[in-house]
Amino acid sequence: MRLLLATGNPHKVDELRAALSGFEIHAFGLTDTPPETGATYLDNARIKARHARKHAPVDAWVVGEDSGIEAAALGGRPGIESARWAEDGVAALLAALAHEADRRVRYVSELVAISPNGAELRGTGMLEGVAANEPRGSEGFGYDPIVIPLGETRTVAELGDVWKSEHSHRALAARALADYLRRAR
Repeated sequence: MRLLLATGNPHKVDELRAALSGFEIHAFGLTDTPPETGATYLDNARIKARHARKHAPVDAWVVGEDSGIEAAALGGRPGIESARWAEDGVAALLAALAHEADRRVRYVSELVAISPNGAELRGTGMLEGVAANEPRGSEGFGYDPIVIPLGETRTVAELGDVWKSEHSHRALAARALADYLRRAR
């Protein structure tokens, strides 16, 4: 099954390829990406998928994705604003948490797939952890250098891309979506 991921982020394409073995995944970057005006990750993933569905080849499934990081001490912020929250999101989150005792964070990912006939499927994933005091590690992207998953002592960036392809919020959402996609074939 061919899936077109509505994104310009090559890291997200790589993560989904690793998590969705058996599926042919391609980036479907659009020059006129729709504004992310939804109130939730699901809303924004759906906006992207529906927009891509209008422009995609008629025989392809399209996938929209939205994700972010939520800090408990910040009431869930930056949340759906994670990518636009600050020029340097890692530094901004560390500064916001500098005097907070509660370092709990979680990554959230929503995937929405739309079939050639318009049927919609969804996959959700979460990765809970705590924020490190400083960035560590060189793999991954985004907030990975400061997220220490529950049960681990290293950040996602230290654990690496192979670990991430199995355990990340996006990998978990992809596996949930894959179950539905296999039944839809």
